[in-house]
Amino acid sequence: MRKRESMKALIVWGGWEGHEPQKVAAIFADSLAKRGFEVDVSDTLDSFKDPAKLKSADLIVPEWTMGSITPEQLNPLLEAVRTGTGIAGVHGGMADSFRLETEYQFMVGGQWVAHPGGLVDYDVEIINRDHEITKGINPEFSINSEQYYMHVDPGNKVLAITRFKDYRNVAMPVAWMKMYGRGRVFYCSLGHVAKDLDCPEALEMILRGMVWAAKGKAEAAS
Repeated sequence: MRKRESMKALIVWGGWEGHEPQKVAAIFADSLAKRGFEVDVSDTLDSFKDPAKLKSADLIVPEWTMGSITPEQLNPLLEAVRTGTGIAGVHGGMADSFRLETEYQFMVGGQWVAHPGGLVDYDVEIINRDHEITKGINPEFSINSEQYYMHVDPGNKVLAITRFKDYRNVAMPVAWMKMYGRGRVFYCSLGHVAKDLDCPEALEMILRGMVWAAKGKAEAAS
C-alpha cells in the first residue's frame, strides 16, 4: 500500500473571468491545505500535458469555464482519472468547460444548459443524508446564486437537488458522485463566484466531496 504523509491536489484555473476562477481556486487551495493536502495551483491547461504528474495526484480540481482544450491537454487528464486519480469541481468551472468535448462531459456526468432568472433565491435539499459527503450537514438550505438547469447522466449517484418552481417543480441534481474508470468524480453546481462559498453548507459539502474523490486512489491500492 502506498504511504504518503499528505494527499496531493492539482487545481487548474482560468477561462471565463465572470466566475472569478482565481478567487475560487484560492479558496479551495487554502481549504484543502487546511485538510492536509499538498496543493499545486496552476493557471494553464498545459499542466494537463504531464501524464506522470497527473497520475501522481490524488485529486484534480478544474476551475475553467468555457474555453477550448487541445487533445494533448485533454487526453492525459481523461487517462489519469480513468486510472484512479479523483476529480472534483463546481458550477461552470467543471460542468461548463470545453463545450465541444463530449468525453469530458461524460466524465463529469453533466453539462450546464441554463440558469433561468439569473441570480435567484433557491433551496437546496440533501437527499442522501447518510453519505460521508453530506452526513450532518443541514439537509435544507437556501442560497442566492445561479440555479443550474443541467443535462445529467442518469447513472450519477445524486446527493442533493434543487427544484425549479417555474418548471413544474422539476427536481434537478445539485451535487453528485460517479466513477469514470477507476477514478472518483464529484460535482456540485453551487459556486458561481467566490462569495457563494460563504454559505457554510455549500463549502463543507464541496470540500467533503473533494476529499472523497481524492481518497479513491489510496483505498483502491489498500
